[in-house]
Amino acid sequence: MAKQKQHSRPLAQNRKASHDYYILDTVEAGVSLTGTEIKSVRAARINLKDGFAQIRNGEAWLQNVHISPYDQGNQFNHDPLRNRKLLLHKKEIMRLEQETSKKGVTLVPLKVYIKHGFAKVLIGIAQGKHDYDKRESIKRRDQEREIQRTLKNY
Repeated sequence: MAKQKQHSRPLAQNRKASHDYYILDTVEAGVSLTGTEIKSVRAARINLKDGFAQIRNGEAWLQNVHISPYDQGNQFNHDPLRNRKLLLHKKEIMRLEQETSKKGVTLVPLKVYIKHGFAKVLIGIAQGKHDYDKRESIKRRDQEREIQRTLKNY
């Protein structure tokens, strides 16, 4: 009997990232979490809105990502905004460091999900958009919706 792939829905998504940035490439990374943090993540109590990733001293860190305290955690609860280590291979970290050394390029968490029992975060190598680029994206999206509506009627 063949094994089925485990695809789970994203527990958290950064919808604003595709509006504010051009996503050049993506990398899947594991996240080092404590006991109560993983319970909160599994309950989808995580917010990626202001989060970013950074390479320091040859290690990748996820910063400014809010994981709410676990309700039944009592004294073992965690700091909601602590920096969390990203689990990547050394070659991947070196590549990300090279990419982010370019002007205007940053690392943005796009979504968090559970894969084979482990919490994973999809990190996007992103370049910032200007205001006029954002307006153009909105205009293009509205035009595509209008085209889909007209095609649906025929």
